[in-house]
Amino acid sequence: MPRTVRGISLFMGPDNLGAEDDLESAIIGFIGAARSTLDVAVQELESRPIARALIAAKKQGIKVRLVLEGDYLGVDHARAEPFEKGGKNEENRSIHAALLRANIAVRSDYNGSIFHQKFIVRDIEKGNSAVLTGSTNFTPTGVHKNLNHLIIVDGKKAAREFATEFAEIWDGSFGTSRLRHDPKPRNLRVAGIRVKVLFAPDHAPEMEIMKQMLKAKERIDFAIFTFSQSSGIDDVMLVLIKAGIQVRGALDKGQGGRPWAPTKMLNAVGGNLKLVKKGGGLNKLHHKLMIIDRQLVIGGSFNYTGPANRLNDENIVILGDLDETRPESIATQKQFASYALAEIDRIIANHT
Repeated sequence: MPRTVRGISLFMGPDNLGAEDDLESAIIGFIGAARSTLDVAVQELESRPIARALIAAKKQGIKVRLVLEGDYLGVDHARAEPFEKGGKNEENRSIHAALLRANIAVRSDYNGSIFHQKFIVRDIEKGNSAVLTGSTNFTPTGVHKNLNHLIIVDGKKAAREFATEFAEIWDGSFGTSRLRHDPKPRNLRVAGIRVKVLFAPDHAPEMEIMKQMLKAKERIDFAIFTFSQSSGIDDVMLVLIKAGIQVRGALDKGQGGRPWAPTKMLNAVGGNLKLVKKGGGLNKLHHKLMIIDRQLVIGGSFNYTGPANRLNDENIVILGDLDETRPESIATQKQFASYALAEIDRIIANHT
C-alpha cells in the first residue's frame, strides 16, 4: 500500500518485483477518478490498459489532452511500404492512432532534446483537482519491469503548478525554445508539509537539489537511473562525504557503470554507491529519488545529468523542508521519507 497522509500519496513499485505498490493500477485509478478534465504530459504511452482508461474517460465526457515525445511515434528510416505495420515503436503508434480515433486531442513535442515529463493533471477547475507525477513511464516496462515511484498530490495548489506547465507545453513551448519563462517556484503547503515543484530547464532543478543536499547533517540516500560527473550533484556529494556525511546510493548498472558516471570516484573517497543489475524480471532501476536526513524526499522525472538540467523538459517534487520546526510536520515528512528509504534498502539488499 502507498504511504498516504492527508492528500499526498507516495507509491514505490512495481509490486511484481517485490516493491509495495502496483503502479499501473495507481495510474488507472487516478484517471478513473476524473470528473471533468485530464491533461497528460508523458514521454511515452505504450500501456494499453492506461490508454484504455483514457479512452474510457473520454467516452464519459471527460476532456482529455495528451502531449507525447515524438521520437516514440516515428521510425529511424523511411520504409519501402509505409502502410506495412510493425517494427520499433509500433505499439506506441497503434495506441496513438486509437486515441485519435477516440477523438482525443494528442500532440507530440517540439523539443529537440528529450520531452521527459511524466505527469497528469486532473480536474483543475473542480474540487477533485490533483496531480500525478514521478519517474514512471506509461509503458509495460515502466509499470512492471523497472523500479519506479509515483507521487499524487490532491488539491488545487500543486495541480495549478503543473497545469501552468501543461499550458506552456500545449502551446508548443519546449525546452530552450520556450516562449516565456516560468515564475519562481513557490513553496506550497499540503498535508501540513512543504511541497515545492520545479520544472527544467527554467528552474534549474539541479541547483535546488544541490542546495537541499548542502543542508544535510547526517546522510543522503538515493536511487537514480543515470548520473553523470558533469551534473554538479556529484561535486556536492564529494564535499559532503569529506565532511563526514554518509552518502549511499543505488544506480542502474547500465548507466552507473559507465566511465562518465561518478560511481568509482565517490566510492573512492568513502561513498557507498551500489549498481543494480538486471535479472529476475527486473529491467532497470529507473527511479529519480533522493532522501535527505531521513525526512526530506525529492522525486520526479529528473535524472542527475547536465542535459536533464539544461535541455530536457523535466520536473522535481520536494516533499518536506529540512528547516521545519513543527513536530507534527516533521513527523509527516518522516513518514514519506521512511517509506522511500525502506524501498532503497530493499533494492540494495535484493538487486545489487
